[in-house]
Amino acid sequence: MSGSRYANKLDRLESQTLLPRLATETRDFVREIATTYRFTFQDLRRVAETARDLEMWREESLESWWQRAETEVSGHGRQRKKALLGRLDTHRNTLRAVETRYPEGGLAPPSRRSVRLQEAESSGDVFGRCPAYSDNTVCCSLRTIDAVRGCPFGCSYCTIQTFYGETAELETNLAQKLDAVELDPLHLYHVGTGQASDSLVWGNRGGVLEVLLGFARKHPNVVLELKTKSDNVDPLLTDDAGDRKIPSTVVCSWSLAPDSVIENEEHGTASLARRLAAARKVADRGVGVGFHFHPMVAHQGWRDAYADIAAKLQAQFDPREVAFISMGAPTFIRPVVQEIRRRGGETKILQSELVADHHGKLTYPDEIKVELYGHLFAAFSPWHDEVFFYLCMETETMWQKTLGWSHATNSAFERAFALHCLRRDDCESARVADSAS
Repeated sequence: MSGSRYANKLDRLESQTLLPRLATETRDFVREIATTYRFTFQDLRRVAETARDLEMWREESLESWWQRAETEVSGHGRQRKKALLGRLDTHRNTLRAVETRYPEGGLAPPSRRSVRLQEAESSGDVFGRCPAYSDNTVCCSLRTIDAVRGCPFGCSYCTIQTFYGETAELETNLAQKLDAVELDPLHLYHVGTGQASDSLVWGNRGGVLEVLLGFARKHPNVVLELKTKSDNVDPLLTDDAGDRKIPSTVVCSWSLAPDSVIENEEHGTASLARRLAAARKVADRGVGVGFHFHPMVAHQGWRDAYADIAAKLQAQFDPREVAFISMGAPTFIRPVVQEIRRRGGETKILQSELVADHHGKLTYPDEIKVELYGHLFAAFSPWHDEVFFYLCMETETMWQKTLGWSHATNSAFERAFALHCLRRDDCESARVADSAS
C-alpha cells in the first residue's frame, strides 16, 4: 500500500480509536510508527490505548519508550512489529502489576468542572433498585431514590460522570413520585439517594432534603441513607426555623479514603479531616452515621493509610453511633473504562491489574481484595461485635475469606442490615417488624 493510500486509511480509522484524544506530539508519533510498520486497525487501537494510559498514569511517554525499544529489537517487517507490540503489552502489564505510587506533589488535577443544577422532571420512576443488585453476590438489596441526577465532583472512577455529564437535574416532581411509592409496611428496606448524585452536596436546593425526610417519616420501616463525600451537613441539621427533627431511621454516610487517594482521584470533594468532622457533627445530633471504604484503592502505603483511618474512627466515634462500615474494590463496567480514557487527565485508577468478575465487570483479582478487606477488617477488631460490617458486590466466598462469615440469602442480609440500623430505642418499626416475622 502506498504512503498516501495508507495515510488516507489512517485518517478514516483514527476517529474510531483514542488517537484524537492524545497529546498532539504523541498523536503525531503514533501516526508515524503506524505508517512505518503498517499498523492494522487493531494495532492502531491497541497502541493508542496504551499511549493514553501512559499519559494518564504520568509514565514515560510512548515515543521515548518505543524509540528505546527499537534499539533493542532486531528483525524486519511483521516480525519486528510483532515483537515491538508484544514488548509494549508487557510494559503496560508490568506497570499495572506493581503497587501504584502517587508522585510527590500529586497528579495534576483536572480543569474545574462547572456542573449546573437545573430542575427537570424525569420520564421514568425515581424509585428503583441499585443497579449493582445481583443474586450471584451477597447483596444488601439497596433501593434507590434518584432525587438528583448528576454530581459536581470529579472522582476519576465515578460512573455518574459517564451517564450525566456536565449537568445535574433536580427532580421537580419528587414529592409526588415518592408519595406514589407503595411499600410493604412489614418489610424492612434500605433506601439510598447517593447512586445518581451526592446526597448532601446540593444542600436543600428545591426543598430536596425536606422531601426526603418526609419520605422517611412516612415510612418508619425504611432506613434512609444519605451518602456523601462533602461536609455540607448544615442544611440537613438546621433550617430557617431552627433545629430540624431528623427521623431516627435516617443514616448519614461518608465514603472514606486516604488523603493520597482523595487528593489524586476524588477531585473537588472534602478532605478526609473535613468528612470526619462533618460526621462527628451529625453524630452529635444523635443521627446515625455510616462509613464506606469503597473503592479501596491498592497503592503504595495503603496498609498504614487505611489502618490509620480505622484508628481515627475508633478514637472519634462510639461504636453505638456507627450504623455500618462497608468495603468494596474498584469495579467498572467496560463503558466506564472507555469513558475514563476518553476524559483523560492524570489518574492512576486504571494502573492496576483488573480482571473480569462473574458479571464481566473489571475489578481487582481476588487475592488483592482478600488482602485489602482482611487488613481493614482486622484494624476494626474492637468494633466487630457492635458495628455492622459488610462487603459490596462480593461473593459468599469473598465474605468467608475476609469476614469469616456470610448471610444465607440476600433477603437475610437486607433484614439484618435494617434491624441493626434501627436498633435505637425509638425505632418502633424494628420491633414491629420483628414481631411480624
